[in-house]
Amino acid sequence: MKPGSHRSAGTVLALAAMIWCTVAAWNSSARAAAVDSNPMNYDPQVRTAYTHFYNLDFPEAVERFERYHSEHPNDPQATAYLLDAEIFKELYRLDLLDTTFYANDGFLTGRHATAEDPGERERIFSLADEAVREADWRLKQNPNDVDALFVRGWVRSLRCTYVAMVERAFGAGFRLATKAKDDEVRVLQLDPNYVDAKLVVGVYDYVVGALPFPFKLLIGFAGITGSKPKGLTLLDDAGKRGVITSVEARTAMALFLRRESKYQQAIQVVRSLEDEYPHDFLFNLEEANLRKDAGEGMGAVDAYRKLLTEDAEPGYFLSAKLELADFGLGDALRGQRHYKDAAQAYEHAAGTEGVGPELKIRSLLAAGECHDLLGERQPAMHDYRQAIEAGPDTSRAETARKYLRSPYHGA
Repeated sequence: MKPGSHRSAGTVLALAAMIWCTVAAWNSSARAAAVDSNPMNYDPQVRTAYTHFYNLDFPEAVERFERYHSEHPNDPQATAYLLDAEIFKELYRLDLLDTTFYANDGFLTGRHATAEDPGERERIFSLADEAVREADWRLKQNPNDVDALFVRGWVRSLRCTYVAMVERAFGAGFRLATKAKDDEVRVLQLDPNYVDAKLVVGVYDYVVGALPFPFKLLIGFAGITGSKPKGLTLLDDAGKRGVITSVEARTAMALFLRRESKYQQAIQVVRSLEDEYPHDFLFNLEEANLRKDAGEGMGAVDAYRKLLTEDAEPGYFLSAKLELADFGLGDALRGQRHYKDAAQAYEHAAGTEGVGPELKIRSLLAAGECHDLLGERQPAMHDYRQAIEAGPDTSRAETARKYLRSPYHGA
C-alpha cells in the first residue's frame, strides 16, 4: 500500500480503537445547557485539567485528576477522568496517537516493536476495574442511573482503546466495544438528550458498517450489523452538542471522512479542533497528514515544514514529537518523487533522541527504499541493517532483510 493510503478495513478498526474514547473537550455553557450530562463535567477543576490534557501536558493532567479522584472517592466519573488521562499519556509515549501507524493491515497482522509497560498496564486495568465496580454499585441501587450507565460504557470503551492499540487483541477489544455500545444505547433510550452517549454508538455503527463480512467473521462478529450513515449522523450531533465528547466526535468524523475520500471536509473538521486548541501538536499534525492524503503535493510538504518551524517558537507546543512530523514530511516528499529529501527526512526522524522503536524502524525502512529508488545501494543497505538492528523480530525487519537481498523497485 502506498504511503498515505487509509482505506483498508484494518485501518478502520485500528483508528476506531484509537479515537473510541479520548477524553473530553468542552463546549460553551449555552450549548451544553441544551443537553443532559453529569454535573461533574462542568466542574472548573475538571475543565482546567482537560485544558492541560488537550495541550498534551499529560503529567499535569494526571496530577490534577489524581487530586480530583481523591476528593471524590467511590465516584466512577472521577475515576474515569483519571483512567482516561493515564491511558492517553501512555499512548502518546508509545507513538500510538500517530494516525500514519494505521495506514495498512500490517498494524493488525504484523509483529511490531511497541513495548507494553507492565506497570502502566496494571495501573490502567486497576482503574478501569475500579470505575466499573463503582458504576455497578450505583446501578444496583438504581438500574436507570444514566450517569452510571454512561460512565460504565465510557470506561469499557477506554479499556477497549488500550487493549486494541497496545495489545492488538482486536477480538477482545470489540467485545468490550459491544458492551460499551450497549450501555450507551441504554442511556439514549432512557434520556435521548444525553448527547455524549452518541459518540460510542456512532463510532460502533460506522466501524461495523464499514468492515467487510470476512473481517467480521475473523473477529467473531458474523451477524452483527452497523450503518455508516447512521454512525456519521450520531457523530455529527455529538460533535455539535456534546458536553464532553465534542472533540472526540469531530476527531472520529475527520478520520471517517478521510476513509470516504472526503478530504476537504475532514480538513475543515480538524481545523475546527485547531481553532479550539491551537497548541495541540497532534491536531496540527493531523491537518498536514490529511493534506498529504488529499494529494496536495508540495502544499502538504509546506504544512509539515510549517509545523516543524512553529515548534522552534519557545512554548508554542508544550509537548511535540517532531519525529512524527519528520516522518510525515518524508511521506509527502516521497509522494512527489523527491526521494533524496524524503530519505533525509526519514533518517532525521529515526535519529531523533528518544524516538520510539516502531517509528525508528518504519523510518529507516522507508529511507532505505528511497535510496534504492535513487540507485544508492550502499546507503539503502545501511538503513535496512539499522532497521533490522532496531527491531530484529518485527515484520518490517523481515521486509528489510528482503531488500538487503534484492533492491526495492517500488510498490
